[in-house]
Amino acid sequence: MSAYRGVLINGIVFAALCIIWGSSFILMKEGIKHLTPYQVATIRILSAGIVLLPVAIRLWKNIPPNKLGYVFLSGVLGSFFPAYLFCIAETKIDSSLAGFLNSLTPVFTIFTGLLFFGQVFQLHKLIGVLIAISGMLVMLFAKGSINMQYLSYSCFALVATILYGLNINLVGRHLHEVGSLAVVAVSFAMLLLPCLIILWLTGYFSLPLTQTGVLFSSGASSVLGIMGTAVATILFYILIKRSSGLFASMVTYGIPFIALSWGVLAGETINGWQILGLVIILAGVYVTTRWKALNKNKM
Repeated sequence: MSAYRGVLINGIVFAALCIIWGSSFILMKEGIKHLTPYQVATIRILSAGIVLLPVAIRLWKNIPPNKLGYVFLSGVLGSFFPAYLFCIAETKIDSSLAGFLNSLTPVFTIFTGLLFFGQVFQLHKLIGVLIAISGMLVMLFAKGSINMQYLSYSCFALVATILYGLNINLVGRHLHEVGSLAVVAVSFAMLLLPCLIILWLTGYFSLPLTQTGVLFSSGASSVLGIMGTAVATILFYILIKRSSGLFASMVTYGIPFIALSWGVLAGETINGWQILGLVIILAGVYVTTRWKALNKNKM
């Protein structure tokens, strides 16, 4: 009975993560309706940092002083710049497409690991990367006509996923002995002051903050940070401890379908070619990240 209960709890946490992270992209779209993408991204980071501040204060002592620079760099690469890049991208592309492109993160983790971190070359990883890239191309050209503005703004989301990949490798190389939750919480705490300065410089505090539109977009941005970053991060590490890193990483497969559902509800146009591109990307992710584990199990 206890085993069944444990599986049920893991499934609930897994589903919650898919829903929370998959909903992040529509929240960005709602945020930029009445705020600039820079304000939305800043409120996201600021609200997440405030929620995680008690955790950061408690775990700060667990980080060696000579690792604080890497912790800050992790926050910049893994949270700060991607938040702005995705918000800028969504000023011109659909939220569902942003969610689809986000699924390339595991592939770019492998790619940047091979390119910059000296990971051992493995043929199945290269094959997986090529499959995923072909899926990305199908998705980007799915509308039948080449729209350079559409493609160029898609590149902002792609750069964000590349930065995610760089950050994962950075943490694995330089912060592997530091608890992941400590890295996330402290890195966000370090970004609190810069975020307040950015909000002031972008004129956020001069806006009519009680006006319905501004209030709604500010709320969406705050929920994005509190739920989509702070709470989701904590749930992710709970899931890793309760199950395994492999099971937790499968959230990658659920996120784009939640983003797709929100896109449909919001009236975004999604065609069969885009769905095919997503399926090809996820197939590439599977080959890249699971092929070796599958072969080990067979042996």
